[in-house]
Amino acid sequence: MAIPQIKPYSLPTQSELPINKVDWQLDASKAVLLIHDMQEYFLNFYQSDAEMISQMIQNICRLKAVAKQAGIPVIYTAQPEHQSLEERGLLTDFWGAGLNNSTEQKSITNELAPDDADTVLTKWRYSAFKRSPLHHLMDELDKDQIIICGIYAHIGCMTSACDAFMRDIKPFMVADGLADFTREDHLMALNYVAKLCGSVNTTNSLIDAISERSKSGQTEISNVQNSQFNIDENNIGTEWTIEKLVARIASFLQVPEKDIDCDESLIDYGLDSIRVMTLVEEWRSQGLNINFQQLAENPTINGWHQLLLAEKGE
Repeated sequence: MAIPQIKPYSLPTQSELPINKVDWQLDASKAVLLIHDMQEYFLNFYQSDAEMISQMIQNICRLKAVAKQAGIPVIYTAQPEHQSLEERGLLTDFWGAGLNNSTEQKSITNELAPDDADTVLTKWRYSAFKRSPLHHLMDELDKDQIIICGIYAHIGCMTSACDAFMRDIKPFMVADGLADFTREDHLMALNYVAKLCGSVNTTNSLIDAISERSKSGQTEISNVQNSQFNIDENNIGTEWTIEKLVARIASFLQVPEKDIDCDESLIDYGLDSIRVMTLVEEWRSQGLNINFQQLAENPTINGWHQLLLAEKGE
């Protein structure tokens, strides 16, 4: 009855996507972003070092960052850790006790942790709309499009897309921002949505649509982020001293250098997922192989300093 351990597989690529039956165009002013069930409990059924999960999370982080810049509301679903038999209903017959036996894993994964501006809805059934205010919230915000990413593609994500369609809300599935039990299940979900109830797209194509860019692609987004956060990609330079890193991060977060404790979490100074992704893009442009998860694991000056020294071989 429990969820099986999941073997890694490669995420679908653009060439593998089904042909959409509709030619819907994403309108950022009419959309919300749904990050579906990205709780540690569900992620722990994958291998801890699964590349597909790291790639999926990075894609969702990129999508969320661009969505936030465009003013698209970000909505999460998360199943509660304590559910009575009545509340859980028939889910128990298929999946057992679920989070009831793993309450310590209820949190949304750190890489995608919601911020104060995001909405987290309690998830009771496969569909994100069931027993939740999601539809009412979208009506209040005058939104009729929903971008869906997360896990699992052929269960909650696909069901939420179908439910949205039946409410005259256009669902956009993020093909490489989803994960599933198997590649076959994943592709089945994409085919179902493309044929019957929605539009299937890649992360990059949705980012293009949200940011209303042309073929300049991701470079333009990086430039927008760099401008917004006053990024100078040569600021730190090749000498990765604590002093230079403090100065860089203080400028980046717009706080006085003297206020930063090198052992304190930078989240307390205003660091969020958008800024982490911006730093990732900045340092990658300098040739550093840094990813979101590495920065998020220990978001302190001393933690990042050691990471940068190790990357530079110093």
